[in-house]
Amino acid sequence: MRIVLFVMLVLGLGGCATAPPNQPDNLCRIFQEKSGWYKAANKSEQRWGAPIPLQMAIIYHESAFVANARPPRGRLLWIIPWKRPSSAYGYTPALDSTWDMYVREAGSRWASRRDFADATDFVGWYIDKSAAMLGIAKTDAYSQYLAYHEGQGGYRRGSYRGKPRVRNTARRVAARSAKYGRQLQTCRAELEAGSGWWPF
Repeated sequence: MRIVLFVMLVLGLGGCATAPPNQPDNLCRIFQEKSGWYKAANKSEQRWGAPIPLQMAIIYHESAFVANARPPRGRLLWIIPWKRPSSAYGYTPALDSTWDMYVREAGSRWASRRDFADATDFVGWYIDKSAAMLGIAKTDAYSQYLAYHEGQGGYRRGSYRGKPRVRNTARRVAARSAKYGRQLQTCRAELEAGSGWWPF
């Protein structure tokens, strides 16, 4: 019986991850293609007040919607694959320590960084935490991304000031969030109509 339960758990966790969307530049197309993604992002928005376009822009720029994204391995002597620079992993991708904090404070003990619903809830939680700790408006995509990338402590210290690439990425996140927001306005009513629970 235990073996059956274990196999079911493994299969269930494997099913959480899907291929990246075919049209990542169009939020309406993303949600139309990926069943359940709108419902997950909307649930996070309702829980944390984190705008759906910002959630999705952060996930796009952090992982390109790849469920098991990781930083590339370093190289030993320029040839041999070596350790990864951090424990960042998943859609978000979150460090082990940050994910553990999320699970303790707000998530399920079974939450997975490869599960899109858990990932959107994590991003919403992080945006809410940055708003509470740093006074960053949840609609301020630029500053929210800087806090997300650098950590709340790093943002407070201004660590991003010496990182032009991070600031450039934050500007791209803000632009994508605005673009996603405009797109969502054209299809949200349709998505809402189709987001009801259906048992089959």
